[in-house]
Amino acid sequence: MQEQIRKFLDFLAVEQGYSENTIAAYRNDLSQFDRFLTEMDPPIASWAEIKKDDIVNYILHLKEREYASSTVARKVAAIKSFFHFLLAEGIIGDDPTVNLDSPKVKKRLPKALSHDLVNRLLDEAGRYSTPKGQRDKALIELLYATGMRVSELVLLNIDDVNLASANVRCFGKGSKERIIPIYDRAVHALEEYLQKGRPQLMKHANEKALFLNHRGKRLTRQGLWLIIKHYAEEIGMGSEITPHTLRHSFATHMLSGGAGLHEVQKLLGHANISTTQVYTQVDSERLREVYDESHPRAK
Repeated sequence: MQEQIRKFLDFLAVEQGYSENTIAAYRNDLSQFDRFLTEMDPPIASWAEIKKDDIVNYILHLKEREYASSTVARKVAAIKSFFHFLLAEGIIGDDPTVNLDSPKVKKRLPKALSHDLVNRLLDEAGRYSTPKGQRDKALIELLYATGMRVSELVLLNIDDVNLASANVRCFGKGSKERIIPIYDRAVHALEEYLQKGRPQLMKHANEKALFLNHRGKRLTRQGLWLIIKHYAEEIGMGSEITPHTLRHSFATHMLSGGAGLHEVQKLLGHANISTTQVYTQVDSERLREVYDESHPRAK
């Protein structure tokens, strides 16, 4: 059964152009499902044996283990995609997921920071003149200036940044390229890092990665998360700010500043405009908060 999972993951990588992180999530979800099936009494030995009731029992198993509804929904979506693949490949004759309902997930609006909080975070990162401090200032400025995903930012190479034109090239989901303009403050932070900080962090002359860790190698996703967490804690917002919060803030502030929905969609690399539209709701929510703060109810 693992052989079919491997073929499916190869299909996602080669034919669909899915990212390594997405494929890793599919691998984890389907392997967990496979373990559940092999531990049944009697165990299921092939995908063709599986019925809808078997998948329903797996969903109930996940709920009993108190998985979040969003996690269960993701795992069910992975199973559905997998069985669609098996049917298309002729490995199974019937798809047991055809009439399977996914768990309902309440959509939460993404968290966006106020301009003041963003400035506090950027100012905190700019307090340190060490090579790491210059790196951290540059990467946080770039995150907020572009709204890039963490995975996109850590994969940047030196030649992806054009300071003369004030833009950066990144590759999103499905290796789709996009060019994002950056504002002057981010340009200056990158110039300082490239001229002073990065040369001191370098261990190998041929290293192409833009952002380096203390070993002179490409900064990892985990490393970037820890950097953001550190500065967030320094300003007393440790549990409120993540790299993705800066992406949300970028989109919300762009829209509130007058940018068009399609323009923001392009900058974020969203395939569907509906994904970007959620930020219009965030902007409305923020406006209501500001109104409430400035117009307290009479007591």
